[in-house]
Amino acid sequence: MTLDHLDMEEVSIELEAEEVDELDDIAFANHRDNRDAAIRSLLDTWLKKRDD
Repeated sequence: MTLDHLDMEEVSIELEAEEVDELDDIAFANHRDNRDAAIRSLLDTWLKKRDD
């Protein structure tokens, strides 16, 4: 699925094994085991904290 119509930049991040495990825990607990949703949620939280 291409998201060219959203006019958004692509971002890549590198996570340590412990961070991936934590992300999976969040995905399982809060997003029905959807890792993409967990990443979006954490990114949203980070962006909001950055604005403060």
